Amino acid sequence: MQDARDDDTLLARAKAWLTEDPDPDTRAELAALLDAEDRAELTARFSGTLQFGTAGLRGELGAGPMRMNRAVVVRAAAGLAAYLKKQGHTDGLVVVGHDARHKSADFARDTAAVMTGAGLRAAVLPRPLPTPVLAFAIRHLGAVAGVEVTASHNPPRDNGYKVYLGDGSQIVPPADAEIAAEIEAVRSLHDVPRPETGWQTLTDDVLDAYLTRTDAVLSPDSPRTARTVYTAMHGVGRDTLLAAFARADFPPPDLVTEQADPDPDFPTVAFPNPEEPGAMDLAFAKARETTPDLIIANDPDADRLAVAVPDGTDWRMLRGDEVGALLAAHLVTRGAHGTFAESIVSSSLLGRIAAKADLPHVETLTGFKWIARVENIRYGYEEALGYCVDPEGVRDKDGITAALLITELASALKEAGRTLLDLLDDLAVEHGLHATDQLSVRVEDLSLIAAAMHRLREQPPARLAGLPVTNAEDLSRGTDTLPPTDGLRYTLDGARVVVRPSGTEPKLKCYLEVVVPVTAHTDLPRARTKATDLLTALKRDLSTAAGI
Repeated sequence: MQDARDDDTLLARAKAWLTEDPDPDTRAELAALLDAEDRAELTARFSGTLQFGTAGLRGELGAGPMRMNRAVVVRAAAGLAAYLKKQGHTDGLVVVGHDARHKSADFARDTAAVMTGAGLRAAVLPRPLPTPVLAFAIRHLGAVAGVEVTASHNPPRDNGYKVYLGDGSQIVPPADAEIAAEIEAVRSLHDVPRPETGWQTLTDDVLDAYLTRTDAVLSPDSPRTARTVYTAMHGVGRDTLLAAFARADFPPPDLVTEQADPDPDFPTVAFPNPEEPGAMDLAFAKARETTPDLIIANDPDADRLAVAVPDGTDWRMLRGDEVGALLAAHLVTRGAHGTFAESIVSSSLLGRIAAKADLPHVETLTGFKWIARVENIRYGYEEALGYCVDPEGVRDKDGITAALLITELASALKEAGRTLLDLLDDLAVEHGLHATDQLSVRVEDLSLIAAAMHRLREQPPARLAGLPVTNAEDLSRGTDTLPPTDGLRYTLDGARVVVRPSGTEPKLKCYLEVVVPVTAHTDLPRARTKATDLLTALKRDLSTAAGI
């Protein structure tokens, strides 16, 4: 009898959802599931609600409250509007941007309609544009909030909903919980006014203002000679990056044409993320043909930057930590002032560079929602290819301005007969070789992640890679400088490990760093071999300790 009652409740929820769903595509999808009496799929879609948190919303497209769709977006927008009005922004401006994924334009339009219906003012960017343009537009236009419809580098079937407040930074607690409560209070979509008109569609003036601001990233008299190959990874970065490079008078990048146009199906890559195996293969092939000085790549919404460089007879990707250190060293050389900031999973090399330059250095929780809020920030980065090089313009990671800055550095080094790898060698000799790696486990069953975290908390490792664990921190309790987060940090003699569940993907992520002292350039091969061996052992031992 209990199963029958559960079935009746499930079907009642699905049928009620069907009557409210504003999208004919997902209505047809849900109707087909009901007609087929597909209990398993209906249960997966109606077993709960996609949770709104500090990453906003992100999930697979489809019908039902556990998927990304127009009904979920309308509820999210209504909750955000109610939150803003309770904060006293009764007629404030909300700027909405979107990428080129499936349904992104629809979600942006729905958001603008809901804001307008709630008595707020709404303005939508003129077409799919990089996420940093939206982050810039919030402060440029004096908005009280912004929404970017994007799933960044997630698979093609996903989409997402990222919320910024009026300071141009992504939301952090308690705003996320307060917005989530307002979303939960939306009982029926029939109660959410959604006019057909009334919002503004912005012109290219806002993009022109963003491009004008990119002038601040570069030194006026710097060389602009480095040649690049560029891939947009089927995303929205191409036109904005080409315009920025033309404005800066860099040589026009050679495009990876197969990935140059926005395409929500991402046909040439398994995952549209430059860090994923195979994603950069076409860029490497183009570079072998054209022999540029470096390869630059954006992720699909162009807030991240990947860099690859010639290494012997072929090409290799630089790690995010390596690019982070290079950009920091370049800014120090240019006389930067202000605080250097990074997330706790990023390399400790940034702290050493900042200390040598007598600059403040701050570590934050993972994510630019935290990094961008550091007081007096001049530069911020995290290892997942995110760099904030112009916090006065964009208080978020920005793959366009970061591309400008790394190409300026490559140009300056080229003029001196040197390369990015030469500068990395110099940094290793000056500060020690900081080698990083990641153990990342993607799961279908999220309970496996919880089980691994529980196991590590109950039985913390005493040694890893033969090194004693000198300090084991459960970050869920918070520290003197960090608010609580679901993570673990192990300090070893010459190494560090941070373990945390991903905030945007079904992954357990383990961030590894070893530091090997280097006395001279001739010691670098030995130091690299030692670092590689230690990282391999750390991966093995940590995997065993976590049961993964």
